[in-house]
Amino acid sequence: MKLEVANRLNGIGEYYFSQKLRQIDELNQKGENVINLGIGSPDMPPHPEVIKTLQEEASKPTVHGYQNYKGIPALRKAFGDWYQKWYSVHLDPNTEILPLIGSKEGIMHISMTFLNEGDEVLIPNPGYPTYRSATQLAGGVCLGYDLLESNQWQPDFNELESRDLSKVKIMWVNYPHMPTGQAANYKLFEKLVKFGINNNILICHDNPYSFILNNEPPISLLSIPGSKEVSIELNSLSKSHNMAGWRVGVIAAAAQNIEKILRFKSNMDSGMFQPIQMAAVKALALDEDWHAQLNKIYTVRRQKVYELLDTLNCYYDKEQVGLFVWARIPGNFENGYQLSDHVLESARVFITPGGIFGNNGDQFIRISLCTTEEKINEALERIKKTKEQNL
Repeated sequence: MKLEVANRLNGIGEYYFSQKLRQIDELNQKGENVINLGIGSPDMPPHPEVIKTLQEEASKPTVHGYQNYKGIPALRKAFGDWYQKWYSVHLDPNTEILPLIGSKEGIMHISMTFLNEGDEVLIPNPGYPTYRSATQLAGGVCLGYDLLESNQWQPDFNELESRDLSKVKIMWVNYPHMPTGQAANYKLFEKLVKFGINNNILICHDNPYSFILNNEPPISLLSIPGSKEVSIELNSLSKSHNMAGWRVGVIAAAAQNIEKILRFKSNMDSGMFQPIQMAAVKALALDEDWHAQLNKIYTVRRQKVYELLDTLNCYYDKEQVGLFVWARIPGNFENGYQLSDHVLESARVFITPGGIFGNNGDQFIRISLCTTEEKINEALERIKKTKEQNL
């Protein structure tokens, strides 16, 4: 039987990391022992009390059924308290918070909820590839907007205002920014909210990195006056609490937008496993010591990554924040793909090419901090050895 895929998949290939992980797995099966410095999946466990809560809750006989699509009240309240404590943002747990099975599904839910065929969406370049694929799957039209090193990886609002924005419905933003590590700041957020209000555009802010290697207090787009009228914020416990595989995220927004998204979500999935929700409640109550311990480890790892990048003759900004280090490649490589392939082939170390995030990332690479100090040291020694052999 010849069965064609739906038209909505035209132009959407397999996720880059899915392909690369398969290649790395094939090399490892041959005994190559590839060191993966590419993917931002935290290698450390959640807090012991979070794991203990999951174990205790899962042992109860009454928690294994279907759950409410809006999440249990305790989780919504915990997210509300968390936003108040860390971001100074008040959210009504009953109407302005929607737990998610990971924030990645939220990107799809938002796109499917608000986009009609042909609606335009502003997509950052460079930026998280899922913004683009979710827009295309929902029938939207992707309009890239440049983020450039010369403008501190922030939108050029003058350039955006010069466009015809009449068909633009959503703008995706993400600060602290992935992949560049550009920090969030109130002035930028004020500009984004003003841009959304002036142009009747929904500003969708993806905010999973605000606790990692950030010297400033974490901030939310929703802290800007008037922002709830034009903004939706996604957040996640994947990076901040080492719970990537647990799939716990949240949408924070005005009640009317939560209600609209719930109409789609309730037809696509069910509520998450209740013991995971209870464990997330415990995670959200963790204090500053938890984040300080994580950042102490990440600081040491980042210093080692700096040494690795120095060995590759790359340039990087030490002011960047988040779970990755973004670096400009040296002139002897055509682009980040070529450097990535060279390091994989010669040293069996995988580094992410910046071009997968958009062509403004072509001259960059990204290294994850989700690898032990020992592994980063080993990668460094392999690259040094390869470099010496080629002299």
